[in-house]
Amino acid sequence: MKSGYKKTINACFIAYIVQAIVNNFIPLLFLTFQSSYEIPLAQITMLITVNFGIQLLVDMLSVGFVDKIGYRASMLIAHICVAAGLISLTILPELIPDPFIGLLAAVVIYAIGGGILEVLVSPVMEACPTDNKEKAMSLLHSFYCWGHVGVVLISTAFFGVFDISNWKILAFIWAAIPVANAVIFSKVPIASLIEDGEKGLTIKELFSQKIFWILMLMMVCAGASEQAVSQWASTFAELGLGVSKTVGDLAGPMSFAVMMGISRAFYGKYGEKINLDRFMIYSVILCLITYLSIALIPIPALGLVGCALCGLSVGILWPGTFSKAAASIRGGGTAMFALLALAGDLGCSGGPTVVGMVSSYFNSNLKTGILAAIIFPLFLLLGIAGSKKYKDEPM
Repeated sequence: MKSGYKKTINACFIAYIVQAIVNNFIPLLFLTFQSSYEIPLAQITMLITVNFGIQLLVDMLSVGFVDKIGYRASMLIAHICVAAGLISLTILPELIPDPFIGLLAAVVIYAIGGGILEVLVSPVMEACPTDNKEKAMSLLHSFYCWGHVGVVLISTAFFGVFDISNWKILAFIWAAIPVANAVIFSKVPIASLIEDGEKGLTIKELFSQKIFWILMLMMVCAGASEQAVSQWASTFAELGLGVSKTVGDLAGPMSFAVMMGISRAFYGKYGEKINLDRFMIYSVILCLITYLSIALIPIPALGLVGCALCGLSVGILWPGTFSKAAASIRGGGTAMFALLALAGDLGCSGGPTVVGMVSSYFNSNLKTGILAAIIFPLFLLLGIAGSKKYKDEPM
């Protein structure tokens, strides 16, 4: 690998930490916003919906503008938006008569940055001249997990030492990371996914390939398999073990994120010795086992172990599907990565929704909801099998 691209790869690692800040910092402040600005909790939870909704919208729109303005400019815009949004969190609620509108505006600003990052980081990494693309991609995605863990642990420690009333200081500290990374991205070399003289596939050309639709299905199922358990892990810990929310967050989502990061880092280190398809198949089988253990084993502590192991099982699914797409569809370019990110995000919202709806139908039985979500890893297993059959084959 060319030495100059090591800095590019490191900047991509940091970019996924920035993405983790976007998605995981503000939920830690929900109760603070509720008490400080007298905002109903129902309104506050809308901030999460708006965040992911804007990111989905950016996923769709990025197909049209990223290639026109270039990867570097897009990366700079993304990081600047995240930093501006985090800083706006501390300013706009005080300036605007309705504090909720101020919070909402800040979320929209940083969600735009988060959406661009989700589309761009993987193709920028894929374009770098690395020795093993699948290995590099898995290691890259592990940094989102470490970022998630770091945001929760560092924020919790900060609030414990300096009190949560000083959250604005921490917001400025987190904002410094995208600012610094924007400076790095303004200088590092950025390669193109498409070789000179070639042109990336259009959306119509992508839609004409059976392998693309299989990969889209895999991305939906990868996102759903991951978030169906992750988003409910804290609630599962609280209800099953009778622990506080703080302990539930650490025992549930944190253990899930750590195990998911370990899985991605493991493949990132030893990927050249491991067949990606085989590793994904074994991971999905483990995922099915963890879903069944969470849903059917009546011992809460073992169910929580199942939640953690589920994180281990789903770690490779998202980055592995990205790698398979890059290897299977020549010239997929930005459009392919943007559409795959969109599919993954739809799965991330759909998985927890299925769990919640089924749980509500069965008298808030969370185990039944998770059992229903087993359909996602099952379809993912079929997708992996189907992806071996079709490759660059038009419909």
